[in-house]
Amino acid sequence: MKVYFDNAATTKVRDEVIEIMQRVMRDDFGNPSSMHAFGRIAKKELETARKNIAKAIGAKPEILYFTSGGTESNNLAILGTVEKLARKGKHIITSAIEHSAVLDPIKKLESQGWNVTYLSPDSTGRIPVSAFSKALRNDSVFASIMLVNNETGIINPINEFSREIKHKNLETVLHTDAIQALCKIPFTVKSLEADLISISSHKLHGPKGIGALYIKDGTKLAPLILGGSQEKGNRGGTEALPAAAGFGEAVRLGMAEFNDTVSSVINLRNYIINLLKEEIPEIIFISDINKASPQADYSPFILPISLPGHKGEVLMNFLDGEGICVSRSAACKKGARSRTLEAMQLGNKIIDGALRISFSRYSTKEEAEYFVKALKKAAETIQKAR
Repeated sequence: MKVYFDNAATTKVRDEVIEIMQRVMRDDFGNPSSMHAFGRIAKKELETARKNIAKAIGAKPEILYFTSGGTESNNLAILGTVEKLARKGKHIITSAIEHSAVLDPIKKLESQGWNVTYLSPDSTGRIPVSAFSKALRNDSVFASIMLVNNETGIINPINEFSREIKHKNLETVLHTDAIQALCKIPFTVKSLEADLISISSHKLHGPKGIGALYIKDGTKLAPLILGGSQEKGNRGGTEALPAAAGFGEAVRLGMAEFNDTVSSVINLRNYIINLLKEEIPEIIFISDINKASPQADYSPFILPISLPGHKGEVLMNFLDGEGICVSRSAACKKGARSRTLEAMQLGNKIIDGALRISFSRYSTKEEAEYFVKALKKAAETIQKAR
């Protein structure tokens, strides 16, 4: 049996998405910037995709810009914005649990003389509003905190961060990486109150290589890619039309099925948690570690667990041999220790024994049962071999 429980890394592309991409590549292959009939048809396809995605987050289509994916969206939001703000101040706020697509460009800015405050999470993995508020200064021109953490699934209160900025009468530009949130938890640009929002296609059954950045009216940024007036000058280069069309269709279907998918994933998550508790009593659920902490919200699509005393990479490799795909941390870290769990100060044994399970609309109870059986077998086999 094959089980794919690494959907936070990427997801299966839906058949409907593949079909629309094939149609666009075959029939509507014009350049959206061309003025002839083929170009106009291609432009219509591009704008239909933009409207579908913008509708999902409650944004105006004209302020949603296509990129090559979440990494570029994050880089454009950070590097493009601070270039416009350097004269107003050089202080940035972010967190220790951000994706590398946020932390790496910020570290680059830090090496160039920008002052950066890295906020630590509480024991649930959440960034405290009080810590964010305390970090705000008169020269804080930019802040980036992710909406859903890609390793723990914790949901950060982005709208409360925005309100702290407004309460202090600051002009800090607020960005959020919402790549693990689209079509998975309810949000809109109004509910988040962020100035910049990064989203991506391949986490929600769309193609890789396409993403988007919401830029609130009045927020200025400098383009990273020059060479054309596409995307209103914010991102030069011919748009990846087939991928954009696929992205738009994936979002349209994802939002139409949102309630059913979330309900199905919540039921599956609860089912697998109960199975794991019954079959492997020593297992630890990262979200349950500190019961005394304030109630925190999690995305049901991500379930981080740990088997203290075991090595996550050994468990992962054993499961891989059984046809099961999970991960230790973010895919971009290639199996390295979880930076997020380290920031939560969970202890070496818990961190070393950690695995991330992540679900999709295609995940089933039969897969859950097979996974639990295989994980139990892995733990027992490894224990006997010592």
